[in-house]
Amino acid sequence: MTLTPDLEGRVALVAGGTRGAGRGIAIELGAAGATVYVTGRTTSTSASPMQRPETIDETAALVDEAGGTGIAIRTDHSQPAEIEALANIISTDHNRLDILVNDIWGGDPMTEWEAPFWEQDLSNGLALLRQAIDTHLMTSWHTAPLLTADSRGGLVVEVTDGVSSRYRGSLFYDLAKSSVIRLAVAQAEDFRPHDVAVVAMSPGFLRSEAMLEHFGVSTATWRVAIASDPHFAFSETPHYIGRAIAALAADPNKMDYTGTATATWELYDRYGFTDLDGTQPDWGHHMRTTLNLEP
Repeated sequence: MTLTPDLEGRVALVAGGTRGAGRGIAIELGAAGATVYVTGRTTSTSASPMQRPETIDETAALVDEAGGTGIAIRTDHSQPAEIEALANIISTDHNRLDILVNDIWGGDPMTEWEAPFWEQDLSNGLALLRQAIDTHLMTSWHTAPLLTADSRGGLVVEVTDGVSSRYRGSLFYDLAKSSVIRLAVAQAEDFRPHDVAVVAMSPGFLRSEAMLEHFGVSTATWRVAIASDPHFAFSETPHYIGRAIAALAADPNKMDYTGTATATWELYDRYGFTDLDGTQPDWGHHMRTTLNLEP
């Protein structure tokens, strides 16, 4: 089945759309015709603790360039009052929300990989959990009335890392990503009577801005990094998960996936989407066959 996404007239919120997967998702939803609210803490006039240069204003402009309508609203999703204010804006503008993408993260600087959990900073680990789990739950809670206000059938996406129960290398990181999957499973049951599908969605090895910087390459020269990490050959751009979500959002049978954890490598065959270069990266297959791990 090949589906050309058509999200004309749909209203989306990409919470955590400043950079990385969130930016790619926002752009691809816009390319399919959606109006996309892009939220995060970094704007052209206000920096977040991440101290990175990307801004929600840039993402909204890229949504416009792709053919959609991008609306940047600075929101700290750890603050319930700010989420409520965001929901009120969307309600005033449209009185509904068709697509919610919970991609709030910001946990990379907090993740400790080397030491066992009892040697890690406990307050830091708990802060990571609040940033990666509480923010998702609060955003869904405040926007649920908007998601159930329309009878066309909406979509909630919880962006995570991986689809299996494998240990992800650090207790706090693992708990955050696994909990997000469980959030999708639980939300699906309450949203089911309203015909709103809820899925957890994972990208593969993501060529985010930070990862490109880590390898000292650009979007044009990324293949140079394969020499230092052969697994990078199987990586994907943030647009790949964006196209996966756009295709799923446009699918009239998306309820088939509700309550599940899925990934770019599990959806490209069904929907026929490709990455920007026309390829169809399959990180799941690479993990199983080369790394001998469940993705």
